[in-house]
Amino acid sequence: MKTLGISGWSGCGKTTLMVALIPRLQARGLTVSTLKHAHHDVDLDRPGKDTWRHREAGAQEVLLATGRRWALLHELRRQPEPSLAELLTYLQPVDLVLVEGWKRGAYPKLEVWRPMKESQSPLFPDDPTIIAVASDPLIAPAHHGRPGLPALLLNDVEAIARFVADFVAGPNATDQDKLCKLR
Repeated sequence: MKTLGISGWSGCGKTTLMVALIPRLQARGLTVSTLKHAHHDVDLDRPGKDTWRHREAGAQEVLLATGRRWALLHELRRQPEPSLAELLTYLQPVDLVLVEGWKRGAYPKLEVWRPMKESQSPLFPDDPTIIAVASDPLIAPAHHGRPGLPALLLNDVEAIARFVADFVAGPNATDQDKLCKLR
């Protein structure tokens, strides 16, 4: 199972790119899952719902199932937040897991870059785990000390999908191997 992060600053278009990539990768015969790290205090449950009441009563895990999908809510309580490597173990095997968030994590990433604020510079000059940059306008990685880093136009989703499909077809190191090598 390969893992590729879609990384960048908040509001740069990471989610938009992921949503556009998923069907294009599936059309190439790839199975895709996603893992999203929320840096806000997001809660999928709502006060008063049965699952919320179960958790509030002290249940460690609540599994909600319907005929269409299921979701597992796991309370961390006093446990530390799980690492990306640990969370990946909860997913069923697929060809590719696209990860949004963990921009400072040690795993392969494609950076989405848009010059939005003068105080925000691209991540790729200082992050060797970034294997490509997709930007609007097109950026020259060589001008930022990363010659040879692939640069893609952010609105050319088909070219980005080809790049990602080539990444998936590349060397067969496992994600755990990659995570360990990059640390």
